[in-house]
Amino acid sequence: MDKPVALVTGGATGIGAACCRALAAEGFHVGIHYRRSGEKAQALLAEIKDGFLISADLAVIEQIDVMVARLKNETRRVDVLVNNAGHSINADIITMKLEQFDEQRAITRGVWYLTKRILRQFMMRGGNSRIINITSVAGHMGNPGQIAYTMEKAALDAFTKSLSQEMAGRNILVNSVAPGFIETDMTGELPAEIQDRIMANIPLGRIGKPEEIAEVVAFLATKGTYIQGSVIHVNGGLYGG
Repeated sequence: MDKPVALVTGGATGIGAACCRALAAEGFHVGIHYRRSGEKAQALLAEIKDGFLISADLAVIEQIDVMVARLKNETRRVDVLVNNAGHSINADIITMKLEQFDEQRAITRGVWYLTKRILRQFMMRGGNSRIINITSVAGHMGNPGQIAYTMEKAALDAFTKSLSQEMAGRNILVNSVAPGFIETDMTGELPAEIQDRIMANIPLGRIGKPEEIAEVVAFLATKGTYIQGSVIHVNGGLYGG
């Protein structure tokens, strides 16, 4: 395949879908990964046209192996990996069950394993690749009722910093984009009192749009040649980094 390939996990909805649109506009053949949002993924593929669908539960290692094998057979390259997939299990430390914590933690393991496989299969030989991890302002500020989620996002920023050092000299750039309070299904599920408290602390006075995250992801995927191991905050001033 002559065109560069970008794989966006959790690409069917929210920030992931906005990233797929932005990368398609930059000329990428875009892999829209999804777990349960098949109909939305199909609609997005029809919209961007130049792309493909790929399904896997990133908490299941065997499904990641199948996904990578399919990429090897069908696209034969992945130039940009956007680790966007995630979910939040909302519960305070007293009421959260161990199995809920393990379900949240499995996403971090899946990101680590998928990135490892993509690096070994596609990126290590040629270089000139990008890994972009979508994290969260919550991983820096904390958020009551989301301890497991904030731990996951903070871990992904640490993953970015360590992996960027391991990839030094290989022309593989690794960075994080940490959204603030963005208009998505996930933030819509937060209790009203938490939403109001967050909004009161955003200097720009409004919620962000998924497209405002995607434009930064597209920049890192195509430009930003001297940005490595960074966490880029896109949050309307909620957190200065």
